[in-house]
Amino acid sequence: MEEVKVYSEAVQYIKIEMGTEMFGIDISFVDNIVRPQHVTRVPNVASYIKGVINIRGEIIPIMSLRLKMGLEEIEETKSTRFIIIKMEKYGKIGLIVDAVKEVVALEDNQIERVKVDTSDEITQHFVSGVGKVDGVLVSLLDLDMVIMEKSAKEE
Repeated sequence: MEEVKVYSEAVQYIKIEMGTEMFGIDISFVDNIVRPQHVTRVPNVASYIKGVINIRGEIIPIMSLRLKMGLEEIEETKSTRFIIIKMEKYGKIGLIVDAVKEVVALEDNQIERVKVDTSDEITQHFVSGVGKVDGVLVSLLDLDMVIMEKSAKEE
């Protein structure tokens, strides 16, 4: 009898660096990756909202992923990027990340789902699972949780 191989669909993630941690963003939500540009401040918004940018006539809010996750803010470097994500519920939103590394493909069996009772607040709130790529753990971001109003420090 011939062995039947079952192929699962691999999901592609953009691997980003935030400090010493690696995170993955589902590539299907990524609209654009741009170098940092002038951000126009907006009054009376949460501290992690840096303001808005204009890309080809479209005004896009920019959020510091570091501040949203309760990490310390750092100066922009030449590796800093704005990842423009597009979500049905929220439209386009820019995320400021320390660096964009590469695109990786992960299959379901390479991802461990995060249990909600974890003691790490950031993981509990913003990470849907953890994948392993070349021996490095990559925390997969739950963009719905990242974009919702509250930040890790406000809870």
